[in-house]
Amino acid sequence: MASSKKKKQQQKQLSAWRFLFGGCLGSAGASGTGNSKVRPGPRTPPPPTPPPSASPAALQQRLSVTDVMSTCSDQDLSVSLVGSNLHVFTVGELKAATQGFVDSNFLGEGGFGPVYRGAVAEGAKPGLAAQQIAVKLWDPEGTQGHKEWLSEVIFLGQLRHPNLVKLVGYCSEEEHRLLVYEYMPKGSLENHLFKKFPPVLSWSTRLNIAVGAAKGLAFLHDAEKPVIYRDFKTSNILLDPDYEAKLSDFGLAKDGPEGDDTHVSTRVMGTHGYAAPEYILTGHLTAKSDVYSFGVVLLEILSGRRAVDKTRPSREQNLVDHMRSWLKDPQKLGRVMDPDLEGKYSHAAANRAALVAYQCLSGSPKNRPDMSKVVEDLEPLLTVADDAPLDELPPAAAAAAQEDRVKKERARRRDGDRREKARQEKIARSPKRAVPRRRAPGQSQEFWEWHMPAQGKA
Repeated sequence: MASSKKKKQQQKQLSAWRFLFGGCLGSAGASGTGNSKVRPGPRTPPPPTPPPSASPAALQQRLSVTDVMSTCSDQDLSVSLVGSNLHVFTVGELKAATQGFVDSNFLGEGGFGPVYRGAVAEGAKPGLAAQQIAVKLWDPEGTQGHKEWLSEVIFLGQLRHPNLVKLVGYCSEEEHRLLVYEYMPKGSLENHLFKKFPPVLSWSTRLNIAVGAAKGLAFLHDAEKPVIYRDFKTSNILLDPDYEAKLSDFGLAKDGPEGDDTHVSTRVMGTHGYAAPEYILTGHLTAKSDVYSFGVVLLEILSGRRAVDKTRPSREQNLVDHMRSWLKDPQKLGRVMDPDLEGKYSHAAANRAALVAYQCLSGSPKNRPDMSKVVEDLEPLLTVADDAPLDELPPAAAAAAQEDRVKKERARRRDGDRREKARQEKIARSPKRAVPRRRAPGQSQEFWEWHMPAQGKA
């Protein structure tokens, strides 16, 4: 009886999504590789009013991407998610909001395409307050496509949490696919850790960012319908004016296993240095895959080094291989910690955070903690993150830390000089443009995908 009632409820929810999506994927479901971009068909006009089945109550229980895909035929998305408060924009409105996507508003670029800063005025959309926004454009030559765009709308259209970036709306017009987010003025964690945006992130700020990001992942994993983020990395952690962390870019997110299933089989996709070893080998995706990626990011936060750095000696290029064994040894903590912190951190808190990273980076998924346990272990450390000098560090470790600090400072200055020279030369050569940037095919080096026959589908 209960099973029949649950089935009827699911059918009611699906009927709502049939109306909303009609069939957003179709052949576009095969997109997501760098070699097979799919341009959805012509835009169909929206129906005048939603039917009763599409009420917010019908969508109270989050539907998975699989649920939506199973109801799709081959039409374009033309109406907003009911009850999600998402706004539907036109290309013209977003072009005006970004001043024509000029270079001065360019924020960055990922696998989906370039991102531009913009602003919407009061009354531009009913119920939308005046605010700054970030607009992400689909680049047909990029590594992601319509499927990733749709995943972003589906997930962020339903998920709300203080540590997830807010999706304001989207645009689906002819071949154009755009996403509109709240603007995050402090940019990404990657920029602050590795591109030396002043000031250097303090220990307490770094720890607070780690806790916020952990809470975002824990929320996804503990949901009634779990979500596996799949591409957790520093560039996808955005910072608000108070340096609070928010996870962004859900294009590669997957619905997690439910019931008796232990994993999701999928193509191996992500970013070099962050993917769990068992996921790379088998294509089996679980929440513990995200836990491993969190361990990599936590190690980056502690050390100030990139997960993969080809400029370093060969034995140091992979951060996890180079440093993981040190994380469990308090005597070697000085070799791990970022010299830019200048010893201003609590040794006890740093040591406990290092142990959490060590556990997350276990080669065995069963030995990794759940993200809720990670939050439980890290959050209390915020009360001892007083940036105190590391006076309790053993002399040998302190000497090693000082030597590493000197080497890193010299390398940083040399790298900074090269970057500035290259930037000035590029400015001198490049004329001012007022059109969206385009990536040449195969240009992206950060994003990767390994095709593995017989490993299931994405």
